[in-house]
Amino acid sequence: MLRTANIRVGNGEKTMKYKSVIVTRRGGTEVLKIIENDLHAPSSGEVRIKILATPVCQDDIAARVGNRPFLPRIPFVPGYSILGIADAIGEGVTNVAVGDRVAALTRLGGHAEYILLPEEKLVHVPETLDPAEAVILILNYTVAYQVLHRYARVKPDDKVLIIGASGGVGTAFLQLGKLANLKMYGLASSGKHGTLTELGAIPIDYHTQDFVEVIRQMEPDGVDFVFNGMREEYIARGLAVLRRGGAMVQYGGPQSFSRFLLLLAKFALFNLLPNGKAIKGYGTHRVDINLPKEDWLVLFKLLEKGKIKPVIAERFPILEAPKANKLLESGKVTGNIVLLAPELL
Repeated sequence: MLRTANIRVGNGEKTMKYKSVIVTRRGGTEVLKIIENDLHAPSSGEVRIKILATPVCQDDIAARVGNRPFLPRIPFVPGYSILGIADAIGEGVTNVAVGDRVAALTRLGGHAEYILLPEEKLVHVPETLDPAEAVILILNYTVAYQVLHRYARVKPDDKVLIIGASGGVGTAFLQLGKLANLKMYGLASSGKHGTLTELGAIPIDYHTQDFVEVIRQMEPDGVDFVFNGMREEYIARGLAVLRRGGAMVQYGGPQSFSRFLLLLAKFALFNLLPNGKAIKGYGTHRVDINLPKEDWLVLFKLLEKGKIKPVIAERFPILEAPKANKLLESGKVTGNIVLLAPELL
């Protein structure tokens, strides 16, 4: 039933429909379907947002396929982050007005034409920013920024290895790492090395080169940090190139609950060993919501000043999410894929 009591809106409230992309069962892109929904008015404290931009990320794919320890219940709308225009506000909303451009880390629900979110989850986005670029900051650049500056606390001239350097988070690491004056090594397939070099990293082809051997030759004392966004299988080899006193940060999620428990056990055991190395885990769900809001403002300023620029491989209409998912799963993408409202294409 449409809720209409005590609603403040821009041009009146109408009973409307909107479309979203849902996951109907675990599986490949064939399980993604477009459905039509009633467009509800926001409840107290909520903001209704017309979505302008939402990325497709690896966590969206993992949730659909089932490669995560904690999975959303079927059916669900994927979409880890959004940027859009507030088009209706509920009673008690004081910091967002109709017409404001806002963004949020949603974890679910972003691959749709509209979304309802609590006011406290939203951050204001400068009107001068390209929505396709700005929305990428909400997840991928936030992960990289927080790992670099809140977890690792990197310093100029630190030496780092980025495992999975050509993806959305990897290219964010490279741009932010370059700003922090880090010496960076990046793992990626050979066809993506040009981007890594352009972004300031020394590329290593994980298909044809033993990165442990390469880094041991170039950095005999080891690197200061390893950032792993790929499978757990890279953990042991990543630790092998760390110097004493160095640390690895694992930000890629394990593929099942049993592997999650095994990963926790490995972390605990390794951190007890007297080898002078540390291993940490990072996840956006473990971060207080106020910290991303602070970091989003920093990242927006960097984007405004042209100091960072997200690498966008493709832009699709929101309702072409299945096609975008298929492209991301191909492994041929450098950077990010973004879904956009039709008027932005």
